[in-house]
Amino acid sequence: MIRNVVFDIGWVFVHLDHQPFLDFLAAHGVHAPDLDSVLVRIALDDHESGRMDGPALLERCAALAARPMSPQAAHASWVGMFELQPAMVALARRLSERYRVYLLSNIGDLHWAHLSREYQLDRIGHGALPSFVAGVMKPHEGIYVEAERRFSLVPRETVFIDDRTENIVAAQRRGWHGIVHGGHDTTVAALRELGVEC
Repeated sequence: MIRNVVFDIGWVFVHLDHQPFLDFLAAHGVHAPDLDSVLVRIALDDHESGRMDGPALLERCAALAARPMSPQAAHASWVGMFELQPAMVALARRLSERYRVYLLSNIGDLHWAHLSREYQLDRIGHGALPSFVAGVMKPHEGIYVEAERRFSLVPRETVFIDDRTENIVAAQRRGWHGIVHGGHDTTVAALRELGVEC
């Protein structure tokens, strides 16, 4: 029986449009042909693992620029990439009336603060474990172990919803159930197959 439903955030509760951020960097003289190359250069993994805070991340962005970049403008660009998915938020809030609902996401402090302030994602369910707090990112086993400890999760009673297959596979290795999120309707159908009342 499923008692715990754990949600990822990116591409589940919010979709992301990175192009305005890349355009902002390009306007300041940064060579930014694609997102991945930029994220490596600013060490996003360090940020989302809690080894580098938000101001330091923005300093790394500014250091790439040929033209001066204000911290305020860099911050606005970095947090301005989200589009809320109301149907998924409503699903999570609905489930939290019958189940224990938690958030588990690879995310840094800047994005977490923004999503909490703008969309109250921190108020969904019964707790959240952002990777910058856990000190480790999915799909590393450590973040699932910490979620189990922090939220008293019994793996066989827990289902994890994430858009990335490797993150679901890692959860399944711990004995969790897993759903690769492709959209609201397919996720609801998969939850119902597990006996979850949606």
